[in-house]
Amino acid sequence: MIFAIEEINNSTKLLPGIRLGYQILDSCASVSMAVEVAFQLSSGLDQVLYTADNCSQSGMVKAIVGESGSGQSIAMLRVIGSFNIPQVSHSATCACLSNKQHFPSFFRTVPSDQFQADALAKLVKRFGWTWIGAVRSDTDYGNYGMTSFLNAAYKEGICVEYSESFYRGDPRSKIQRVADVIRRSTAIVVVAFAAFGDMSVLLKELSHKPSPPRQWIGSESWLIHPDMLKFTFCAGAVGFGIPRSIIPGLRDFLMDLSSTKVATSPILTEFWEDAFNCSIKKGAATNKRVCDGSEDIKKLQSPYTDTSQLRITNMVYKAVYAIAHAIHDAVCQKINLTTQCDKLISIEAKQIYSQLKKVNFSQNGYHVSFDANGDPVAMYELVNWQKSKSGSLEMVTVGYYDASLPEGQEFHIYQNLTWMEDRTQVPVSVCTNSCPPGTHKVLQKGKPICCYDCVQCPEGEISNTTDSRNCFLCPKEFWPNAERDTCLPKPVEFLSYNEVLGIILATFSAGGACLAVITATVFFRHRTSPIVRANNSELSFLLLFSLTLCFLCSLTFIGVPSEWSCMLRHTVFGITSVLCISCVLGKTLVVLMAFKATQPGSNIMKWFGPPQQRMTVVSFTFIQVLICTVWLVFNPPFPIKNLSTYKDRIILECALGSAVGFWAVLGYIGLLAVFCFVLAVLARKLPDNFNEAKFITFSMLIFCAVWITFIPAYFSSPGKFTVAVEIFAILASSFGLILCIFAPKCFIILFKPQKNTKKYIMNIS
Repeated sequence: MIFAIEEINNSTKLLPGIRLGYQILDSCASVSMAVEVAFQLSSGLDQVLYTADNCSQSGMVKAIVGESGSGQSIAMLRVIGSFNIPQVSHSATCACLSNKQHFPSFFRTVPSDQFQADALAKLVKRFGWTWIGAVRSDTDYGNYGMTSFLNAAYKEGICVEYSESFYRGDPRSKIQRVADVIRRSTAIVVVAFAAFGDMSVLLKELSHKPSPPRQWIGSESWLIHPDMLKFTFCAGAVGFGIPRSIIPGLRDFLMDLSSTKVATSPILTEFWEDAFNCSIKKGAATNKRVCDGSEDIKKLQSPYTDTSQLRITNMVYKAVYAIAHAIHDAVCQKINLTTQCDKLISIEAKQIYSQLKKVNFSQNGYHVSFDANGDPVAMYELVNWQKSKSGSLEMVTVGYYDASLPEGQEFHIYQNLTWMEDRTQVPVSVCTNSCPPGTHKVLQKGKPICCYDCVQCPEGEISNTTDSRNCFLCPKEFWPNAERDTCLPKPVEFLSYNEVLGIILATFSAGGACLAVITATVFFRHRTSPIVRANNSELSFLLLFSLTLCFLCSLTFIGVPSEWSCMLRHTVFGITSVLCISCVLGKTLVVLMAFKATQPGSNIMKWFGPPQQRMTVVSFTFIQVLICTVWLVFNPPFPIKNLSTYKDRIILECALGSAVGFWAVLGYIGLLAVFCFVLAVLARKLPDNFNEAKFITFSMLIFCAVWITFIPAYFSSPGKFTVAVEIFAILASSFGLILCIFAPKCFIILFKPQKNTKKYIMNIS
């Protein structure tokens, strides 16, 4: 401070012709002493340390540089606030001091702890730590700072396992308790918002009994203090520091210190005697030798002579210059490119306070200005405690934090950090490990939000990010993979020619059609034989033709459903089935009419000859054609993607369109089958040696049984098996007809030709 004042007093640009005076008082880091000092400064009763003939003393100070601590600053402001004396602190960082309603005359060149708290929270978030411990000084600095940090940490999603306060004057039992909390905790990272003196006491207690390794995150008050580097178990500590600076000329000023100057100042006397272990005053009651003038301060290695790590020192320098610029703006004005200052003007502290709010200048490359709260632009160095080659700890600047930059760009780290236990990998400090994709977080009851269980996503849902809070449904036609972290297209399922079931059914369908063609061929080659002629060869050939179509129509049920296949499969089946039943019904009626015709005086066969038989078949079939036509015109079947039967796949199938049309087709087939079955039962005991009605009865019995069982099987079969059941019913009923009606005849034709005679057929048993 003295250096800055002398530099200003020798300046020709700042306050030319005006010299500043000063008083230096020591609060001894005590609130009560700070109050006493504040009264002395505001009353003007204390003796002036720096005097000169041309110094006009006004009695009351116009501005104050200080205090170092936030608690002491607050205490002083309570006293001097009513006098409107501006106070510019170089080290008081409590966010509470930014409250202009309570502390309107307070300014500072050091950033508010609100900025540091936000920066610490972002630092913790940047390295992925979500489970931390927190300790603080039980002072305004620690309590306000930690409150700001905890609020910022909460917004960043960081959880705090414990938050302990302590003070260096507390009983050792309380310090031990805080140390034990740190030792027992599961949080690896500890954020300490504490003053140097308090933190020194806590770390000393922790050094007595080794604790698990902890990653310390510190506030600038203790982290950049050189005396803290003796705690080697804190290696890897990370935190913020006031930016270092070079003040030109300061080292030379400090080196220009003679024993004569030292003797005039109690402060310098104490420093000199401690530095060189000698006594300035002769005859003093001490064991130290008397300083003889051989002491050379330039050879001294101490923090006093080291001007390479100036941090708070530069804040003092800025504070003095800020006050000088405020006075300059109040008493000086520029006239014709020349600055003229009124030496005799009497200025009030209130004027300096008003000008301080407006100051905006640069000194030694550093910008100085204050915002509406009296705070400067927040800029911090990121400091890391690293081991040197000699094994001792040293503070290394690895980056910086600039609060004026856009969100997310405040940090700039340009050097690798080392962590606790000299690790190069960032330590992990979480309550629960990250939940991988495919799971989501479920909070543990009664615990902070950072403590959770990783639960697999429910069926049909995925999460594709780490630590997902929720799972989300896949789109309709997609389904999660086994890990439930990706939605994949659902496999499409339909009865295909490429699968075993489709091949088997297609083989039987083709085999049945071939069997019908072979049977027709046998009948055609033996069309003049009695057994073929006796069983109405015309209806037999028509029946075989319709059975061939029945076998082949089942092939339309196999393959990818399309609009045409969906319309064809049910309608073709319905028409060909009715054609089959109509032929069988015609054959049954022929048997009944033939028996009636053998009775005396009966001429019934005249009314049921071949034309009438053809008309019967055509009429019954035409009704089914009409039903199918109405169905196709008004609401035909169509292909759909069935997403409801199975959750994990898509079934390609044909929707019925009109359920009434579908059941009308089946109902009509069933009605004809039952009617035919009843007539066949009535004709089964007629006295023919080869009574075809017996075989028709069996075939209709099989037909009806198949389609009765088809109904429940159709509704209970899922997906493609619904189609398979329908094909099976078609094939089973068709095979029943061809085997029951034509197999016995083919057997006689091919293997028992002796029975294929008119005599045998006409023989009445």
